[in-house]
Amino acid sequence: EMYEIVAGERRWRAAQMVQLHELPVLIREFDDTEVLEVAIIENIQRSDLNPIEEAAGYRQLMDKFGHTQEKLAEALGKSRSYIANLLRLLHLPDEVLELLRNSKLSAGHARALITSDTPVELARQVVAGGLSVRATEALVKKAAAGEQTTVKAAGPPRVGSHTKDADTKALEGDLSASLGLKVLVEHRGGSEAGQIIVNYSSLEQLDDICRILSRP
Repeated sequence: EMYEIVAGERRWRAAQMVQLHELPVLIREFDDTEVLEVAIIENIQRSDLNPIEEAAGYRQLMDKFGHTQEKLAEALGKSRSYIANLLRLLHLPDEVLELLRNSKLSAGHARALITSDTPVELARQVVAGGLSVRATEALVKKAAAGEQTTVKAAGPPRVGSHTKDADTKALEGDLSASLGLKVLVEHRGGSEAGQIIVNYSSLEQLDDICRILSRP
């Protein structure tokens, strides 16, 4: 008999890489529409999605399959307000969305900008000034009151801070794919030392990590 992996392919590939050949599975019969729905749900629960990718996944589930925000919240273990706030981000101008995709703005920054009449201009000031979410909220209020909102450019990066090179990002991607979890590689400035950070969201995932690391 032939089977198709609908959800969990990254975990299966990670298991193969560490020579773990037996895994617990659930066998279900799906039609093509159900396969697509499950695949989308699986994708939006990845830990490495940016807020726009996650919001787009929710919107796709609502448009294609008629899910409500309440139904999605219940199925995915999220609050309805969390999903509603994320969906609102999709109404921001493309330039602001691009800053979100590139991690130059966080979802918190973007939520603060939603109510602004000039989100693009303020987003540029937030990025240039390296503003926190709280400072961004204050900036939006200031702009709404008709006050000038010029922000000083952020100073030079702190000692030890740096932009990750392509090799480090590629390594993070490989490790994340192998474990099925988000992995960060942090180098210490001026040294060959550093640390690897593995992010998990449940005790089950932690058990999986421990089991993989304890294998001979």
